[in-house]
Amino acid sequence: MQIEELLTVTEAVLFASGEPIEAQKLAQVLDTELETVHKLVIMLNDKLDERQSPLTVLTLDDSYQLSVKTKYSEYVKKALETKRNTVLSPAAMEVLTIVAYNQPVTKSFVESVRGVDSSSTVNSLVEKELLAEAGRLDLPGRPIAYKTTPNFLRCFGLSSISELPAIPRNAEQINIDEVIENAEN
Repeated sequence: MQIEELLTVTEAVLFASGEPIEAQKLAQVLDTELETVHKLVIMLNDKLDERQSPLTVLTLDDSYQLSVKTKYSEYVKKALETKRNTVLSPAAMEVLTIVAYNQPVTKSFVESVRGVDSSSTVNSLVEKELLAEAGRLDLPGRPIAYKTTPNFLRCFGLSSISELPAIPRNAEQINIDEVIENAEN
């Protein structure tokens, strides 16, 4: 296939899927090399930008997804009468942080870090497709391990878990007394 046809087919497949497609699967469909797929996605994004398209191709780990650019998402939500996304609770953000930085982890690991029962929060995040089962551990009771999903990456604007910011060391963290002192000055 010529490069223009490869670009057109790539766009068509990503559009029709609606879900992330693994780069390897796309390479098979296009009958091309994996490196070519990566280059095609870059070219497709450039082409979408050139024609001022409201669409973009997101990179989610080793997958790609055609998506609406953030600045148009509110219009799409209104048109589809989609419920406004609910803000995640502090508990949900804590659980996501624990899982993202330590994955795969069990509910009991999350609970030991947080010090409170986290079952309902983990279950809620699974329902929202921000967490997913990552298999069962070979331990008594065969507990379920959880990991973040491509939806997590998309929602937080990440291409990969490796893009998470580094966890600050104790010396770099500030305490509440410092915050209050700075606010008073």
